[in-house]
Amino acid sequence: MSDAVIPPPLGPDDLGPDTSPVAYEVGGPADAVAYVTLNRPEYRNAQNSVMTYSLDAAFRKAVDDKSVKVIVLRANGKHFSAGHDIGTPERDVETYYENAAVLHWDHTGKSGADQRLARETEVYLGMCRRWRDIPKPMIAAVHGACIAGGLMLAWVCDFIVASDDAFFSDPVARMGIPGVEYFAHAYVLGPRRAKEILFTGERFTATQAAEWGMVNHVVERDGLAGKVNSIAEKIVEMPMQGLFLSKKAVNICEDQMGMRNAMDSVFGWHHFAHSANAESSGGDSLGGMDTKSMKSAAAGSGS
Repeated sequence: MSDAVIPPPLGPDDLGPDTSPVAYEVGGPADAVAYVTLNRPEYRNAQNSVMTYSLDAAFRKAVDDKSVKVIVLRANGKHFSAGHDIGTPERDVETYYENAAVLHWDHTGKSGADQRLARETEVYLGMCRRWRDIPKPMIAAVHGACIAGGLMLAWVCDFIVASDDAFFSDPVARMGIPGVEYFAHAYVLGPRRAKEILFTGERFTATQAAEWGMVNHVVERDGLAGKVNSIAEKIVEMPMQGLFLSKKAVNICEDQMGMRNAMDSVFGWHHFAHSANAESSGGDSLGGMDTKSMKSAAAGSGS
């Protein structure tokens, strides 16, 4: 573990336009849009728990604000998100945080598989499910890299608008793990595309993502904010009840098609993989991979 001082998560009252690791401001069409910004650009917006809980505070603030009708999730820096934090000085896997998404025991008092399961049930699967159910429309504005855990953040949103420089991948099969914890792959990509991106670990472009139905719109980088605001402008004219119930209806349909149950099942296999890795490699649940080796492997694949 690093000796770096890990700052506490931001609460709703701590958030502002320049705060890190998450920034927050309200504006846009009719001053009815909450802009929630990933603001850890020096680490390509890798998600540690501080970012996760700060995001949750931002979303709670937007939900509680009666003037807000649309939430936009975006990012500062060159990339949307490089995924889960597996190597920065502020990696905080052993730090205690009060659970917000699920009722479960404290992971810091556990070890091995029990620790991993307790933490990931809360900060990955539980948080993403919590955010998917936010009763206000959410738009993800994605540019640059959207890798692994970054996909989870984009997928919980109702729309994804991507710049033409955006690229996506879920390369964690290189770790012997079947995709990220919020396993929506077969639903947002279709089964065959999902298998292709998992089996190869290769990147796919914003244009491909749009062709496959994962992304709503692809625009030039300079036009990303404008396109998102043009969509938000139309949404804010709608009654809040109609927006909430429409979102609820579509989410119910996804769950009736099995998405939630499928996630539960795959989450179990995900943790089998962590445990199998740890058993065969002296406790390393990531199968010997880190940020450098993952990046090197991706470059070597020709992606």
